[in-house]
Amino acid sequence: MIYLVQTDTTAGFLSKNIKALNALKKRPLNKPCILCSSSLREISPRVPRRHKNLVRRAKKTTLILENGFSFRLVKEGAHAAFLKKMGAMYSTSANESGKLFDINFAKSKADIVVEDERGFFECAPSAILKLGKKRLKKIR
Repeated sequence: MIYLVQTDTTAGFLSKNIKALNALKKRPLNKPCILCSSSLREISPRVPRRHKNLVRRAKKTTLILENGFSFRLVKEGAHAAFLKKMGAMYSTSANESGKLFDINFAKSKADIVVEDERGFFECAPSAILKLGKKRLKKIR
């Protein structure tokens, strides 16, 4: 199942199946996606000790570990409530790869459209940080 959901930053496709998301966006099937969750316990990544407080306090931030695993913790709002109910899910923006957001494309490709009073919109993307054992690198 592929859900169209308004995340805390942009309209996004969410699914438990990463290959289905990549196929839908017409990109390589092995391209990584972000794993979103409302709880760190659901994904239990091995975060370097130096960065644990940063991970717990991060808002609207995607974190990439040294092994390439990327995740986001969403703790507030409608998106967090959706993830709490559904569990951890892979996430990507609701547009065709390399193109701008198009509501008609997004609604036609999603199996289930989850729309609330806010509707669907794009705003500033999340910050992206790569966590090394000792260093922190800002990607976006």
